[in-house]
Amino acid sequence: MATTVLSMSGTSIKMLNYCLKNDVCVHGMKTGFTGASLRRLSMYLKHSCHKTKKESLCTAKVRSHGLPYLGQRFKGRQAEKDLNSPSTHPYTLVENHLNGITCRIKQDLKAIDHELLHVSEYYFDGQGKLFRPMLIMLMAKAANFHETQMDRLLASQEKIAMIAEMIHTASLMHDDVIDAADSRRGKPSINQVWGQRKAIIGGDFVMAMASIELARIRNEDVVSVVAQITEDLVRGEFMQLGSKEREEERFTHYLNKSFKKTASLLANSCKAVAILGQCDEGVAEVAFEYGKNIGISFQLIDDLLDFTSCDHVMGKPTAADLKLGLATAPVLFAAKKYPELNAMIMRRFTEEGDVETARQLVAKSDGVAETRELAQNHSREAVRQIHTLTNSKYTTALERVADMVLSRNK
Repeated sequence: MATTVLSMSGTSIKMLNYCLKNDVCVHGMKTGFTGASLRRLSMYLKHSCHKTKKESLCTAKVRSHGLPYLGQRFKGRQAEKDLNSPSTHPYTLVENHLNGITCRIKQDLKAIDHELLHVSEYYFDGQGKLFRPMLIMLMAKAANFHETQMDRLLASQEKIAMIAEMIHTASLMHDDVIDAADSRRGKPSINQVWGQRKAIIGGDFVMAMASIELARIRNEDVVSVVAQITEDLVRGEFMQLGSKEREEERFTHYLNKSFKKTASLLANSCKAVAILGQCDEGVAEVAFEYGKNIGISFQLIDDLLDFTSCDHVMGKPTAADLKLGLATAPVLFAAKKYPELNAMIMRRFTEEGDVETARQLVAKSDGVAETRELAQNHSREAVRQIHTLTNSKYTTALERVADMVLSRNK
C-alpha cells in the first residue's frame, strides 16, 4: 500500500491527503490508483472512519497501517512560507493570553507581609521571555483543535501555563542561592538583593502559591502530572551535585539530569493541557514527547551558549557551569578527544587553571558542534511528534518554536 501511495501524482496526493485529514472516505475518486488498490484503500478508509471520530486518519492510525504521514510530502515552498508567516509566529498567536500573565501571577502572590511580597515577585518584572507559558498555550490550542477542530483555549489550560511559569521562576530563585549567582536577566540576582534566606523563603512561597492554584483546577490526573515536575526538579538538582566515575555513564547521567531540571516542566505541562482538553492517551503522550524533546534541546543550547556567548548577551556570567564544577555536553563530547578532561571532571574543575584549560580544550574539539547536532536531533523529534496532530496554525507555530530554540543566542 505504501508503495502505491508514493507513486501517486502530486494532485492525487493532495486529494487523498485532504480526505485523510478530514476523515472523508474515498470512493471512486480519481487518485491514480489501480482499481484493486483503490478498492483496498477505500475499504481501509471506510473502516477507519467508522472506527473513531476522535482521531485524525493522518496521525498514528494511518502510520499503524503502514501509510506514511502524507502531509510530509508538501515540505517545500508552501511549508517554508507557512513557517515564516507572521500569522503563525508563536508569540503572536497567544499574545493576548500572555500579556496579562505576569500581572495575574503578582495578584496570586499578594501576601500579608509586605517584604515577602517584594521578594517573591522580584523576578516577575516583565523582563522574562515567558517562553514556557507561550509553548504550553500553543500546545493546548493545537490539542484542542486536533480534538474538536475549534480554536479555543480553556481557562484551566491557561492556568497550567501560569503555574508552569511560577514553578520555573521559583526554581530560578533557589538555583541562584545554590549557585551563589551574582546576576539574572541583566540585574542583581535575588540572593544578592535580599540575601540567601529570604531568597529561599521567597522561592518556597511562589512554589506554594503555584500548588494552591493547581489544586483549584480540581483534576486529580492533572495534579498528579504537574506534581511530578516538582519531584523531578529536586531529583535533578540532587543529581547535579555528583558525577559518575565511569565515563560511559556520564552522558546518560547528564541527559537524565537535564530532563528532570529543564524538560520535565515542559513535558508534563504539555501533557496536562492535553488531559484538560479531554484528549486521548495517545495525544497526551505526543504532547509529553514534544515538550520533553524541546526541553532537552533548549538545555543543550543553553549549555552550548555557556561556551560561545558573552556575559552581556546572556545576561549572566558565561563559563558559569565550569566554575560550578559542572560537566555539560560540550565538555563530555570534548573528553572523547582529550581524555585529560576526565580527571578535571571528577575533581569538578577545582584545581587552579582547570576552568581555563577545559574551555580551551572544548574550543579545540568538536564538542560545541556535536552538542548542537544533538540539540537538532531532539528538535527534529519534537517536530516529528507534532506532525502526528491535525495540521493547524498552532502545530506550525510549535514547529517554529523548535527552530527558535536552536537559533537563540541567550
